[in-house]
Amino acid sequence: MKKIFDDVINNIPEYKEFLTVEEMDASSKKLAEEFPEIVELFEMGRTRDNHPLYCLKIGNGSNNALMFGCPHPNEPIGAMMLEYFTRELAENKDLRDELDYTWYIVKSWDADGTKLNENWFKGPFTLYNYARNFFRPAGHQQVDWTFPIDYKNLHFHDTIPETKAMMDLIDKIKPKFIYSLHNAGFGGVYWYISRETREIYDDMRNAAKKQGIPLNLGEPEAPYCVAFDPAIYQDLGIRQNYDYLEKYGISNPESVIKVGTCSADYAKEVCGAFTLLTELPYFYDKRINDLSPSDITRKDAVLKSMEFSQEADIFIKETLNSGIQYMDKKNPFRLALEAFTDNDESNEATKKMVNENPDFAKIATVAEKFDNLLISKFYKMLSYGLLVRANEIELLKMEKDNEDDSEKKLILQKAFNNAEERLKELSELLEKEIDYEVVPIKKLVSIQLECGLLVADYLNRN
Repeated sequence: MKKIFDDVINNIPEYKEFLTVEEMDASSKKLAEEFPEIVELFEMGRTRDNHPLYCLKIGNGSNNALMFGCPHPNEPIGAMMLEYFTRELAENKDLRDELDYTWYIVKSWDADGTKLNENWFKGPFTLYNYARNFFRPAGHQQVDWTFPIDYKNLHFHDTIPETKAMMDLIDKIKPKFIYSLHNAGFGGVYWYISRETREIYDDMRNAAKKQGIPLNLGEPEAPYCVAFDPAIYQDLGIRQNYDYLEKYGISNPESVIKVGTCSADYAKEVCGAFTLLTELPYFYDKRINDLSPSDITRKDAVLKSMEFSQEADIFIKETLNSGIQYMDKKNPFRLALEAFTDNDESNEATKKMVNENPDFAKIATVAEKFDNLLISKFYKMLSYGLLVRANEIELLKMEKDNEDDSEKKLILQKAFNNAEERLKELSELLEKEIDYEVVPIKKLVSIQLECGLLVADYLNRN
């Protein structure tokens, strides 16, 4: 690691909270005013709610690099990294010269969705508070999964405005390097990259080790992930999902897949861009990188996880449907839940894969067992949070409009109460079962930035 990069990492502040969209926009405007010779702020498009999508252009290097935060709006770690990095770039000529890129930086790509997460951005950082104030849109409304694609029988062209704005930017600047700033909720650190870069794997893992954050060595995020090395995976586009469903018995994968492809896939086609994702946890438990054997096979652990998830989805669907006639068709929490519980065919493919693939017959590691039996429950808790909010938003609207419909209020309130009770029950169970730590924001920003600097530098040298 070069000394100039070490100095940049060591100067990251002790952030205690995440910034709101308004705070980030104000900060970007201030930076452009302070450094007019180096920083340009421009509006690259508008969100569906007509919020301006701001992009910072910094420096004048020989290659273009694109970084964006909040491609998923519940993932603001990258936005904080960009908050720090943009100012550091503006103030630090040596850093700009060393990296030799022209930087295009979007702090909050899904600005509308980010606003729906802001109630947990200032803490307290607990499993319950995160889930209770969580929002993540349905796949067909996610800014990084509505890029157009034609693959076999899949034809997706229902691109949303935020995605179109990013497509136009990629077409215009043709970046050499893209940093797509995601993060997981729970677990450890892992990466997605466009192609093998073995020379820097140890350096990337060391960035996590230096901060004392474990690698995620449990189950991969999707059953079709290709591991290049421990915790380092080939990046994902929608083609892999399609081929996986097709391989395991789904005759019409295009009817199951309701989304397009992603920026990494699109930019690879447009200009051969190299994309990096560094996935980081808000919370972790040391079991996530324990490779010792557990007392259960990997297959049984996965099937138990699926059984819990399917039972939870039945409750979610029944509770949602009990008041759905009173919900706005554009209620974002309703739309998300309808998408997240519509996975029967995908589940069948996974069951077939688990039964056929000999890797799942072996004894699960402690990490794999922990991932399947506890972390999967944490992620289901987030759907309970969405269910609470789907009803809450309608009740608040009734209150605001002075709407006097006692039957509607009674039904929505009952669904709200049932969802909140289920959320609290699961939250209390997980608080007992998981010995988690909240990872300081500074550590997360450090890992994400160091990995970005490593890859940007590597691409310049190769």
